[in-house]
Amino acid sequence: MPNQLLIARNQTTDCHILMGMANRHGLITGATGTGKTVSLQTLAENFSNQGVPVFMADVKGDLVGISQTGHLSDKIKGILKERQLDEPTPQNCPTSLWDVFGKQGHPVRATVSDMGPLLLGRMLNLNDTQAGVLNLVFKIADDQGLLLLDLKDLRAMLQHVGENASQFTTEYGNVSAASVGAIQRGLLEIESQGADKFFGEPMLNIQDFMQTDSRGMGVINLLAADKLMNAPRLYGTFLLWMLSEMFEQLPEIGDVEKPKMVFFFDEAHLLFNEAPKVLLERIEQMVRLIRSKGVGVYFVTQNPLDVPQTVLGQLGNRVQHALRAFTPRDQKAVKATAQTMRGKAGLDIEKAITELGVGEALVSLLDAKGRPSETEQVYVLLPGSQLGPITPEQRQALLANSLVAGVYEQTLDRESAYERLKGTAPATGNVAKNEAGNGMAAPANAPAGSAGQAPAQPSVTDQVLSGLGEALFGSTGPRGGQHQGLAQVMVKSAVRNIGSAVGREIVRGVMGSILGGRKR
Repeated sequence: MPNQLLIARNQTTDCHILMGMANRHGLITGATGTGKTVSLQTLAENFSNQGVPVFMADVKGDLVGISQTGHLSDKIKGILKERQLDEPTPQNCPTSLWDVFGKQGHPVRATVSDMGPLLLGRMLNLNDTQAGVLNLVFKIADDQGLLLLDLKDLRAMLQHVGENASQFTTEYGNVSAASVGAIQRGLLEIESQGADKFFGEPMLNIQDFMQTDSRGMGVINLLAADKLMNAPRLYGTFLLWMLSEMFEQLPEIGDVEKPKMVFFFDEAHLLFNEAPKVLLERIEQMVRLIRSKGVGVYFVTQNPLDVPQTVLGQLGNRVQHALRAFTPRDQKAVKATAQTMRGKAGLDIEKAITELGVGEALVSLLDAKGRPSETEQVYVLLPGSQLGPITPEQRQALLANSLVAGVYEQTLDRESAYERLKGTAPATGNVAKNEAGNGMAAPANAPAGSAGQAPAQPSVTDQVLSGLGEALFGSTGPRGGQHQGLAQVMVKSAVRNIGSAVGREIVRGVMGSILGGRKR
């Protein structure tokens, strides 16, 4: 049936994911080598056949085989015959390859401004004070019309604000040099993890994830994540930014006949490991809210305990492969998993979890009323596409024939904060106007590009004359305080003396008149 996906079966029961319930999210768990990847590929292939675009993080590099037509070995055919399962129809799915580092797929980029101080601050693991300074820097950049596109723009802006802190204190608040230094160090750390490749232009258009091919099949978007897993902060922030972009751009549609898009996050435990509390809260929030946009999120991991309880409670469709109860933690996971799945008469879930074979799973899916179905012990169906990695030649062919080929390959480096502050580009338009409004405009006779730069060093003669002028006529301190000069002191003293003498004469005259009048 077009409104449901057959993903697993046994001799008596078929297990279907209802398309109207696919955006209620899901979880695929199991120990290493129990068949999670096959389940993931089967689900993605079925969604693609129904015209639903799919995003998958390919951690091990074996999911990319979904782009090639599958061929069953004699061993696999024998297993299918033994389990009384039909052979899948060979097929391939339209696939787009993506890579933050731009080596195994189309580059994925976001601008610093689009990321925003909130997500960026969480990626840098900033405290409240440091996050406040980062917000201040973004505000100053907006007010002065300075674009923050890549990391060098942000570093230049931080340097500019730190060096001119006294100019911004009154209007924006105090700027802590220690906080600026901490943010700069954080930027260096994430840059070493590859963030310099992620931040920049052209920025990813999230609509490019949501495409279908000429056959009406949903495009499978594969993110090469084998190297990205070594940078957990960058990985987590990328996922949050992507879900945030999806949530902001898609309209509110409520319940739908089929999802607009489905996300699969393989090896999801890497997303939650050592994640700060604010990050976990953000993930929980996005999982709760993005359902109403018609987007389903499926986590794939080895142990259900790897997923926080607040997130686990939002995952309605469950596919549980075998767990090995060799350690106390494994035993705890088996027991917890059995308690969270709906029971069935005659099925000992806790015992079955430890005895499942490869490709076998306990499945509980949502019914038409959104209720978890009874847990069934079934065999997951094989996909019709290839299982395992592809050759470099096949990868290059996919990149060349992609729907977005050539769109993101060439980087753009527009005039932005770095060029403006370093004086490598002239000030024009609204930017110059904004600078003037903030007291930062260059003099009228200054050469082009001088705005925002440090003034030229004065000569020795100018320095001497300036010192004499300050000594004679006073000066203004860095925080607006007035320091009196010698001439000012002498004039004020003379005025005080004259004022005192005149005042005494007036008082004497008035008192003399009063007293004399009395004598008369």
